[in-house]
Amino acid sequence: GAGLADSASIDEQYALEPVIEPGGGSADGEESGGVQLQRVQCPYCGEHFDTQLDTSSGSTRYIEDCQVCCRPIEFCLEVDYNGVLAALTTLRSD
Repeated sequence: GAGLADSASIDEQYALEPVIEPGGGSADGEESGGVQLQRVQCPYCGEHFDTQLDTSSGSTRYIEDCQVCCRPIEFCLEVDYNGVLAALTTLRSD
């Protein structure tokens, strides 16, 4: 039991990305442990593209480049207590 919490706290302490273990999905059959495809709109060029969101880590913020214009987009994920995406905001990062 404690090994999982230890690795999570180490990841957080050193700002490491969480490792998604194969077959580590939730018991309710959610695919890929909370990874889902989501259509978003770039706040710079206005183009829409599909990106993968990982809701298994809970609410988070991260930077991902637009697949069309390559500018940095800040993604703000809000995940509810069931691990379901409640809100997604995309903001200009620069």
